[in-house]
Amino acid sequence: MKNILTIILLAFTIGLSAQNFVEHTVQPGETIQTIAKKYLVTPFDIYALNPDAKRKFQPNTVLIIPNSKIKNNPIAEEKRELIDYKSHKVKRKETLYGLAKENNVSEEELKKANRFLYSENLKKGDRIRIPRYKTVVSKQTLNNTVKKYTVQPKEGKWRIAYKFGITVAELEALNPNMNDVIQPGDVLNMPNIEDQEEKKIEPKFGYYEVLPKETFYGLKGKLDLTQEQLEQLNPELKTTGLKAGMILKVPADVDTVGSLEAVETTNLKRNLTNFKPKKIALMMPYRLDKVNVAEVEDTKEKIKEDKRLSAVLDFHVGVMMALDSAKQLGISTNLKVLDTRNQVSKTNELLAENDFSDYDAVIGPMDEESFNRVALALKADKVPVIAAMNKPKEVYSNVFQTLPEDKLLISSMIDFVKADSLKTKVVIISDQAHRATSEALQKQFPGSKLIFSRMDKKNKTKDAHFIYHTELQNVFSAGRTYVFLETNNNSFASGVISLLNGFVVNKTEIILATTDKNRAFEGKNIDNNNLTNLKFHYPSVNKNFDESTKNGFVKAYLKEYGVSPSKYAVRGFDITLDLLMRLASAESLYEGSTETIETEYVENKFRYSKDFFGGYVNQALYIVKYDDLRIINAN
Repeated sequence: MKNILTIILLAFTIGLSAQNFVEHTVQPGETIQTIAKKYLVTPFDIYALNPDAKRKFQPNTVLIIPNSKIKNNPIAEEKRELIDYKSHKVKRKETLYGLAKENNVSEEELKKANRFLYSENLKKGDRIRIPRYKTVVSKQTLNNTVKKYTVQPKEGKWRIAYKFGITVAELEALNPNMNDVIQPGDVLNMPNIEDQEEKKIEPKFGYYEVLPKETFYGLKGKLDLTQEQLEQLNPELKTTGLKAGMILKVPADVDTVGSLEAVETTNLKRNLTNFKPKKIALMMPYRLDKVNVAEVEDTKEKIKEDKRLSAVLDFHVGVMMALDSAKQLGISTNLKVLDTRNQVSKTNELLAENDFSDYDAVIGPMDEESFNRVALALKADKVPVIAAMNKPKEVYSNVFQTLPEDKLLISSMIDFVKADSLKTKVVIISDQAHRATSEALQKQFPGSKLIFSRMDKKNKTKDAHFIYHTELQNVFSAGRTYVFLETNNNSFASGVISLLNGFVVNKTEIILATTDKNRAFEGKNIDNNNLTNLKFHYPSVNKNFDESTKNGFVKAYLKEYGVSPSKYAVRGFDITLDLLMRLASAESLYEGSTETIETEYVENKFRYSKDFFGGYVNQALYIVKYDDLRIINAN
């Protein structure tokens, strides 16, 4: 056995010599990244030859380093040298961002020159120093320099990685100072291959970025392409195999996002033309000032106790997963996350400290007053502000309200029942608080029967929230009867649902409906078997995703977190992906949100209507029903 190991080691050593590999002894303070940069290879190249380095990496470890594929040419290096400072008195409305942009310096450089800005906000009247730099160009030759490549319009990281036959991670390793969002004109380090060896981006094909640990078997389920088909389109797979981050060419009709499901009125993937990186701000009440991230258990308890914080974090996860899905379509995003702390004063601070004038959209804030402040502040610059989980007090011209109006939910439910040619009768059961609503409902269905809850015998002004069994006798006959139940009282809803369930016999079909599905229809007092038996119908801003046919987003979420996504996570994903798709299919969100465009994703759909004097309100919704203990879309 010892001899065999010696032979293998000798063969391996000979092989290294033949391929011009070198050895490197790790020095204190070095990392895989710094070593890769020194030899102009990628961390993945090093790990491939030194798999133990992933678990054991320390000084004096000897690593085998492959020869770099790039050649030694002199390159021009630009350096900025500080000349002096100029004095400036801060004027009204001037911001750190604006001053940095105006003087061609970074915000960090301004803070270094004015240390008080690390702890204080910039104020009118402050006297600050603005550094002035000169650019010095020098040519230097390194042991292994790189070929320089200038980013072209519409090119993102994945397009460039595909063109040069490397992974996105390898591209990032070759360019450690590269911006998260690259721009046309940026100069990058790339493998020094001949121009004719560069791959072409072909419009008739789609492109997919391989995820970590992804297999050919997994891709067969996601892309519906076999290993043989993928290798035919991407011949290099036969020698390299699948690597995380590598870009694959696939047929144009393959769904590379894996999350845009079934019924889509408009498939925006076919309309993507604007690949300029999207600048988005996410303003949410994370309340990081109240959370001690160092105390893990304490933080967990806070998340459990604070339902709003839990919802915000779930929404945030959905947003981030939407950015990843959009990235697979070539849509890159520069996201800025801001904590409003659920305080109007903090929201005002964020508005003063940040320049949003060139942003494509702002998502949030959640609370009504803060949202109103942001929408009004950004109205002059026509920056779209997205009301993701709330209905704003004022729908300004730059506001996109993603939740449909209540009156639309009511009218849609009424229209649904009216359109059912099989209905024979309509019955309306209501508590006293919903008297006006139910009387208006009866006018929509002439000849319908209206039954109100009984009043308390002792206190004639108090609703007792019940009806007698006898009031429903002789009401139902053979055929289909719709029963509207209008209440927000859980005990009344529970009692009526139980009574109705007893009348479903033989050829008598009773369909329970409501125009307002609230908490009265939930909880331990409500038997879901009864709701299923009564085929409970109601209008909803969202549907439930089908557990039996999980889409790409749900699969990815389950794999990452081990549970199904909450409605907040799904909403964060749907709203953000829709926003990015609309921005990428037009010059602005306004142009991409005409009434002819209706989109649908995991649980939500969107069709915006422009109010003549105001902003945009979502007109798309669902009529859903209980079926076999599931909530599904009603046809």
